[in-house]
Amino acid sequence: MHLSDFDYHLPRELIAQYPRPQRGQSRLLVLHRDTARIEHVKFADLSDQLQPGDCLVLNETKVFPARLMGIKEGTGGKVELLLVKDLGGGRWHFMVRPSRGARKGVRFLFGEGRLRCELEERIGPGRWLGRFNSEEDLTEVLARLGQVPLPPYIRRDPEPGDRERYQTVYARYPGAVAAPTAGLHFTGEFLDKLIQKGVQVVSILLHVGPGTFRPVRETDIRRHKVEEEYFQISPRAAQAVNRVKKQGGRIVAVGTTTVRALETMISAEEGKDEARLQSGQGWTSLFIYPPFHFRAVDILITNFHLPRSTLLMLVSAFAGREKILRAYREAIDRKYLFYSYGDAMLIL
Repeated sequence: MHLSDFDYHLPRELIAQYPRPQRGQSRLLVLHRDTARIEHVKFADLSDQLQPGDCLVLNETKVFPARLMGIKEGTGGKVELLLVKDLGGGRWHFMVRPSRGARKGVRFLFGEGRLRCELEERIGPGRWLGRFNSEEDLTEVLARLGQVPLPPYIRRDPEPGDRERYQTVYARYPGAVAAPTAGLHFTGEFLDKLIQKGVQVVSILLHVGPGTFRPVRETDIRRHKVEEEYFQISPRAAQAVNRVKKQGGRIVAVGTTTVRALETMISAEEGKDEARLQSGQGWTSLFIYPPFHFRAVDILITNFHLPRSTLLMLVSAFAGREKILRAYREAIDRKYLFYSYGDAMLIL
């Protein structure tokens, strides 16, 4: 498959810059893979599409205030850091913008100098390892000085409301620099409604990294490398998923991050046809693109994704590229809102 096979034109005005006034008010495009039929409903109608015995799998990662705005010591030049990975002892892997002028030993100041960071090692274009020096606990400092790391296609500065709305209601474990956006539509009340209907809700973890926004530049998409992301699947979650599959229920993944974690840990037992989800933790760089044989996920809830992105390739592998692009064209014609704060899609 070529990169150009995953392209489409999106009018700029359809890129959502703000969430809907209330969670759950989004529109929902329903794509039936078997017939290619498309329905247009509200996200609240999702409960009509799910059945007792289905299993809804959520990603409990929590976005932390990973964006720091500061100045370069000595020159006063403005600098922006996007924190990526905590290495312990005040050391972090982060992205620097602008990267010009960044070199070993350079120091950045934040919060009128109360927080300092010294660059130690360059690990890639615009990417560094560095050490923070603060008299306070860094978590508390970030809560005060850090900003919500909104995606680059949201062309505005973070606002106070983003701290709540760019976060799922079930987020528990800080570590993501981007929200698992399919989950932004859910409210606690709606999840309770699904449980009352007989839908089981299971939680796993995958910390979304900056690679989710990294463009694919290889013409032959098979040469693209996906950045590793940390995940955890508990024995309890694995047992629940396996029990539902054995009983004939459907596994409903909320978001592409959930899909990648599940498909990373699904395996066929020796001498048996059925696949079983394994518990465990680690780092996944699984790149899903057509053709791909899904063994864990039966239904996908997702948002609309950028052209030429790995996420568009994943949903194309799940539903078929032509069906996805046709659904996207119809969504554009009907003025759906796209990307993180946009509307949702259900692929059956």
